Amino acid sequence: MTYQSAPAPQPGHGRRHPMAMAIYAVIGTIIVATATYFSFASAGVGRDARASVTLIAPAGAGGGWDTFMRELQQAMRTNGITNNSQVVNIPGAGGTIGLGKLSTMSGQANVLMVTGSGLVGSVELLDAAVDHSAVRPIARVVEEYNVIVVPNDSPYQTLDDLVQAWKANPSGTPWIVGGTFDQLVLTQLATAAGVDTQAMTVIPKSGGGEVTQALITRTGVAATSGFKDVSDQIEGGRLRALGLASPQRFAESDIPTLTELGYDVTLANWRAVVAPPGITDAEFATLADIVRQAAATPEWQDAITRNQWTNVFLEGPEFQQWFTEQETEIGQLVQRMKQ
Repeated sequence: MTYQSAPAPQPGHGRRHPMAMAIYAVIGTIIVATATYFSFASAGVGRDARASVTLIAPAGAGGGWDTFMRELQQAMRTNGITNNSQVVNIPGAGGTIGLGKLSTMSGQANVLMVTGSGLVGSVELLDAAVDHSAVRPIARVVEEYNVIVVPNDSPYQTLDDLVQAWKANPSGTPWIVGGTFDQLVLTQLATAAGVDTQAMTVIPKSGGGEVTQALITRTGVAATSGFKDVSDQIEGGRLRALGLASPQRFAESDIPTLTELGYDVTLANWRAVVAPPGITDAEFATLADIVRQAAATPEWQDAITRNQWTNVFLEGPEFQQWFTEQETEIGQLVQRMKQ
């Protein structure tokens, strides 16, 4: 699989591998490390989660993980579930910097962090020193789905049209992705479509805005992105949706699912909440109850609607088993990405 910053390499243009991108992210994270330290210090991290809880988003402000935690914070505040809560951003290396930080906070029983399929993928992709076995997963909360899009004036009218061209020329059919999870979906689609994953060209961008711009300027011919990130552009007529990576069509939408179209792509962009290691079972139960209560509030239900999420709350042994299965499935996809 080729990663590049333009549709086709030109003399003097290098190709950027995800590992190199991760190194840059780590360097950037060092710059914010001091600020993060003082954020935790000012939060008064202790053991009483009902008095004060710190919510870690392992990414910068404005992204999906940050939005999830700020919506959770609002649900907690409005309903008095905790007396005080603050969101702390720890960006870097696809979320693995935040995961590593959480793993060092042993016994700090008033800290929660959001994770997801993208972070599980980043752990595998970057061979991170810490994985989710170093923390305590609490519950899966919501999930969202990707969409395959092309510019509105693209010659590819259907997904089959696009796949036919892609199979014929994998390296000359560059795809735009907005993050690790988008790469996972693309790899699953390529596998289902019989495309040579070692030959395809992937151009990483940051978020839906950059994805749209890259398509409009013909940096790539197609993209896979979170539906919410590009829904306005689809509605506005700048992008055309070819298929949804969801189990069923959205309400009042004529966008077919990838399964309907004959492609077995089922990976969801889920969000889960995890706790630090070294806490007691009673402390874990308190944190789980806080998450459960917040997810049952009207404010959270409104957040689900506004953010176009799907409620998939799951906890207990069933969640633990499901989480293990996801790590296996995502790990297999990452191995294909690394080839």
